[in-house]
Amino acid sequence: MFEIAWLIPLFPLISFVLLVAFGRQLKEGAAYVGIVSLLASFALALGVFIQKLGGAENYLYNIDWLKVGDKTFTMGFEINELNAMMLFVVTLVSLMVHIYSKGYMHGDERFPVFYSYLALFTFSMLSLVISPNLLQAYIFWELVGATSFLLIGFYYFKPSARAAAKKAFITTRIGDLGIFIGISLIFWKTGTFDYAGVFEAAESGALAPGFITLVAILLFFGAVGKSGQFPLHIWLPDAMEGPTPVSALIHAATMVAAGVYLVARTYPLFEASQTAMMTVAIIGGFTSIFAASIGLVQNDIKRVLAYSTVSQLGYMMLALGSFGYIAGVFHLFTHAFFKALLFLAAGSVIHSVGTQDIKEMGGVGKDMKITRAVFLIGALAIAGVPGLSGFFSKDEILMAAWESGNGILFWLALIAAIMTAFYMFRLYFLTFTGKPRHNNHHVHESPFNMTFPMMILAGLAIVSGYFVYAGFGEYLGAEGTIAEEVHGPGWIMALSIIAAFFGIALAWVMYGRNKKVKTDEPVGLHKLLYNKYYVDEAYQAGVIRPYTIFGYILKFFDHYVVGGLVQLTAYISVAIGKLGARLQNGQVQAYGLITIIGLVLLFISLTAGRLLG
Repeated sequence: MFEIAWLIPLFPLISFVLLVAFGRQLKEGAAYVGIVSLLASFALALGVFIQKLGGAENYLYNIDWLKVGDKTFTMGFEINELNAMMLFVVTLVSLMVHIYSKGYMHGDERFPVFYSYLALFTFSMLSLVISPNLLQAYIFWELVGATSFLLIGFYYFKPSARAAAKKAFITTRIGDLGIFIGISLIFWKTGTFDYAGVFEAAESGALAPGFITLVAILLFFGAVGKSGQFPLHIWLPDAMEGPTPVSALIHAATMVAAGVYLVARTYPLFEASQTAMMTVAIIGGFTSIFAASIGLVQNDIKRVLAYSTVSQLGYMMLALGSFGYIAGVFHLFTHAFFKALLFLAAGSVIHSVGTQDIKEMGGVGKDMKITRAVFLIGALAIAGVPGLSGFFSKDEILMAAWESGNGILFWLALIAAIMTAFYMFRLYFLTFTGKPRHNNHHVHESPFNMTFPMMILAGLAIVSGYFVYAGFGEYLGAEGTIAEEVHGPGWIMALSIIAAFFGIALAWVMYGRNKKVKTDEPVGLHKLLYNKYYVDEAYQAGVIRPYTIFGYILKFFDHYVVGGLVQLTAYISVAIGKLGARLQNGQVQAYGLITIIGLVLLFISLTAGRLLG
């Protein structure tokens, strides 16, 4: 099975090519091309995952790609514990999104284009996952960013969508600069891009500790951009301008997960540097509580989920930086299912009600019982209620934070857990319970091709956490260079459960029981959180505006100084030309006069030269 794993990303690529060539003729039949291709990829990925769970040896296949001097660059694919899991997760979530989009995007005039973008995006992510070296991974890392630009800006006729796509592209490119410099330095010192060769150099002592710290932080900088960590998180909430299925795909198991995957894939480098690990943990811990606090007061249903994603990604980074490799990757695994579920359920509500503002919803659950049920499952899972997947992975993260010896990060993670439970059930109560606050009398359940993927993901949001009892930790730890699974004191689990139920109860007291929704303008701390700590405004004032002013200065210099010199040169040339034209007037007497004047000047210069000599 491993020998044909290269077909997993190939099927979406074939789908993309077919849809580009025949999309207009296929129209909404394009959905079947996309679904069938992803079904094939998922079947292969599932086979690879099961075979790897069974204890099969890692597989690596390389071919020579380029030769530059005495260096040979290779391309190929690799199957190990981490990317076998990622192949399964990415293909499954992408398949569910493809099926769901059949109903959600029905009637859109660019329906085939949408499916072609989805296929190209999935191909890029799958190719990134199975890359056996940093150079190949970087190529597909950039392609993931380019295709996300197309998806976020799918509604290009909306100024907000165009702005969001540009913001995502530029912000993630800033982070990508870190990766580019990092892998360049690695190649300079080791002469290879292969993961195995780089890890061997780090382990053997061929790389100085300070150098390892530098390249690890540079790689993490790229992960900060892709995974929306502070301070490069600003693109991710704005990415909600894309269609909701895109939000589910980008914010669940694919693009934002790429940053976490990168840190996990290069974990031996991070493990070798205490400074790099602490940097990852601090940034992750701060991001988790920072984004969670913003999510407490947002009124756009998709933006609440977007800030939730930023917070949960911070959780994963906190775990990885606290030597909780298994905890971080396990949360990546469970989060993919319940976050994709929540976004698809939110899209189901938006599709039916026609608004994203939760203050204009209410009582939706009466007419959308399936959507309400699956959303509740997702909310319970992310809140960490016992028995659902989020409980198990969140508990692992809290234990990793505690065992790392950094009490501050542990308490930050616990407070973020309370906030998560609160804002998710604030969202649930304001959307599905109480009296309707909308004027739409045609609210109805979404069609089966939208509810079916949600039900599948709801099932996974319940059962995926039990993988911890099926040896998931031992499975991930099989790579040998990974930190061992941590086991903290039992009171941490009790505290985690209390935090989940406290957040839910607080949300019920404030927003349940048919309470009237306040529509007053936010003030004080509420206003600060609602305006996202004014981070965007700070970027506008501290980065964008100075660069804009600098750009105008350069424009002035180019137009009036450089352009002026060019115009002056042209004016002088024209003037000399005109003078020459006047002299060449065809009159013999004028030519004779010029000749005499020339002879006189020549005579004067020769005489003066002799006298002075």
